[in-house]
Amino acid sequence: MNLAPGLAATAVAAMLLLPFPGVAQQTNAPQIAQAKKQALPPLPPNPAARHAALTELLNQNTVTVVSGNPNGTYLYLAYDMSAVLDDGNDLRVLPVIGKGGYQNMLDVLHLKGVDLGITQANIMTYLKKTGEFGANIDSRLAYVTRLYNEEMHILAGPGIKSIKDLSGRKVNFSDVGSGTQFSTRLIFELLGIKAEEINVGQADGFQMVKSGQIAATVLIAGKPTGSFGKFKLEPGMTLLPVPYVEALEQDYLPSKLTHEDYPNLIPKGSSIDTVAIPSVLAVYNWPRDTDRYRRVARFVDAFFTKFPEFQKPPRHGKWKEANLSAPLRGWKRFPAAEEWLAKNPDRQAAAPLTIDPAIVRAQAAKAAPNDPAEQERLFQQFMEWSKSQQKR
Repeated sequence: MNLAPGLAATAVAAMLLLPFPGVAQQTNAPQIAQAKKQALPPLPPNPAARHAALTELLNQNTVTVVSGNPNGTYLYLAYDMSAVLDDGNDLRVLPVIGKGGYQNMLDVLHLKGVDLGITQANIMTYLKKTGEFGANIDSRLAYVTRLYNEEMHILAGPGIKSIKDLSGRKVNFSDVGSGTQFSTRLIFELLGIKAEEINVGQADGFQMVKSGQIAATVLIAGKPTGSFGKFKLEPGMTLLPVPYVEALEQDYLPSKLTHEDYPNLIPKGSSIDTVAIPSVLAVYNWPRDTDRYRRVARFVDAFFTKFPEFQKPPRHGKWKEANLSAPLRGWKRFPAAEEWLAKNPDRQAAAPLTIDPAIVRAQAAKAAPNDPAEQERLFQQFMEWSKSQQKR
């Protein structure tokens, strides 16, 4: 696998960023000892032949995972994949810094050297509807597994009491090409909110909310996020609740943010209702008789086989939400992953989807106030859906 210059620089940048907070402690002595034991095989003495042989050796079992930036959760999970799965010459996993959901899928489809990427599950519905990545997108883009839920965070400034107040106001949708930008546009459209979009990083967004330049900054990422975890409420600031209404039922889930998630933003004993989006590990659907298919299949086998290790300390807590066998509406699973699950049925229920009925009840009550029948319909519909996810 020959990395394009831009991708190689990005990969190097990702390596330079590591370790970062929450990751440094993940290195352990057994992994270091194992790596030291895996010496390179004998190489030709001729410099040109030696270079060619080493290049082939290092590339033949290497896969790249395009993730996100330290504001969210993607980069942390990509690093975990490298820490757990990378065993030297047999399989190397390179985490690459990316912009997030939408751009990651553009990279998987078109950027040389990118094998897998983390994105949001609702992107498939969108791409089928718009056709902007071409026809038959579900035949070219597949998924390995559903990962975890990404929660919507909206930090607003003075005068903003509800999400509806953001109509006509400037709002930060995060970086261009990010999953936050992509999904915020879809959610706001479904909720009838017509905000004026700007695109900056979360640290800049916080400062702009603080100074009154914008009404709010939005981040969609697995809680607790690195950026929002550093923020503190300034006078007039608030975390806005996001209502779980019927328009959101197809692609989104009810969730909440708690004091334990963000002690600097949410009072003790309190919580904020929000919505969440399933994330997914996606892959280009390579033909079975190609080298790229073989590499990804090797990754899939190692990932599924060692998956219990991801749900132990010191790996990111969001791994506990992952469900290897969960289907994704509109997506087709990568054949090597489908075959692994078929051969290992005992592993399919290892990580059930956890749903708090109290959250669903509360969200249904807010979505249909003074209408008990509609509240019950919303509740039952969602609970039946969640059961179907756990049975697969």
